[in-house]
Amino acid sequence: MIVAGSCQRLACFTKVLNSLNNGLQFCQRGDIYVYRKIYSSAVVYICPSSANKSSNIKKKQLCTNYPLTNVQKHSKVSHILLKNVKHYSIAAKIVEKSPAKVQPYMKLMRIDKPIGSWLLFWPCGWSIAMAAPAGAFPDPGMLALFGVGAFIMRGAGCTINDMWDKDIDKKVARTKDRPLVTGEVSQMQALTFLAGQLSMGLLVLTQLNWYSIVLGASSLGLVVIYPLMKRVTYWPQLILGMTFNWGALLGWSAIQGQCDWTVCLPLYAAGICWTILYDTIYAHQDKVDDILLGIKSTALKFGDKTKLYLSGFGVTMIANLVAAGYFAEQALPYYGAVSIVGGHLLYQLYTLDINDPKNCAKKFISNHRVGMILFAGIILGNLAKNTINNKVTEVENLNKLEQKNILSKVAVPL
Repeated sequence: MIVAGSCQRLACFTKVLNSLNNGLQFCQRGDIYVYRKIYSSAVVYICPSSANKSSNIKKKQLCTNYPLTNVQKHSKVSHILLKNVKHYSIAAKIVEKSPAKVQPYMKLMRIDKPIGSWLLFWPCGWSIAMAAPAGAFPDPGMLALFGVGAFIMRGAGCTINDMWDKDIDKKVARTKDRPLVTGEVSQMQALTFLAGQLSMGLLVLTQLNWYSIVLGASSLGLVVIYPLMKRVTYWPQLILGMTFNWGALLGWSAIQGQCDWTVCLPLYAAGICWTILYDTIYAHQDKVDDILLGIKSTALKFGDKTKLYLSGFGVTMIANLVAAGYFAEQALPYYGAVSIVGGHLLYQLYTLDINDPKNCAKKFISNHRVGMILFAGIILGNLAKNTINNKVTEVENLNKLEQKNILSKVAVPL
């Protein structure tokens, strides 16, 4: 067994993977150890500080392992770096066919990857639909307004993220082509562009009532600090959940004038659990780079127990959706949709392979359907509420009529 000296980032991988020695090797960088067996698979180990003074065999026992891809000897590092799946969508085609000067800014906003905008919009849509009067469809104007707001603010969040992470992104295979990394957009240009995005977001926000304006503005702090959280905590997905699901509060207040916390808080909590679930899956795509760069995430926190932890968040999400529906007096179609959502999450986790980036990417993107299913269920539940209310009213009217008839028969004229 050979112990390698201190290595720098990918040089560590290069040294280990290109070795011809048929045995285990360790490459130390802080609390990170990488080893491989020739003709076997590479594994990254996250080790407690107590492992530093232990023997190499003891280190292996103390550490949590993260298998990478199978590699042959003499494999290049680039062959094992986990890359995101390229989804050549309509949005990507639009970006590709746009003027060359505009494309970097469109990519900075992730217009070519609209899934983020959808995931930001759905909690808004749920809340708007749930706040609608019984028997009514959600306000289409408000849905459109929040759709535009989600598109703008998701883009602003991506710009902020890329400005914070420029030095990190250039070392990660999946993000090394981002405009700020390649130099297509400078920091000053990005800052100016961000100011424009935030101004447009503010313009959308000012279309709402004052309660909602204050509530919406109070989320800006979360938008700004989220990119920093992965440097200081293994729970950046929690902060992302708090940020991405603010619309669950804002949508209700935009319709009703203020939040009904008995409905909004469970809906918000459900959204946070949902975000932790899908973004942990997403983070497993980058865990190799994250380990080497010292970036933290719930994917690394949960490790091999990811499915177990995410199952807990899935159950908590469903429980909170049931609670929100109960306090909003939702009808049977809503609970049917919640059941389908639960089944969808169960299928995601059952078929999830945390060591396959393509599988993780597909599972992440499939959460668009989760948002859509629940949105449809809320609308159908609202329409069913009106039918139920009408039946109750008819029964009450019939009872009153019968009582009047009985009284008229027994009444004795003077």
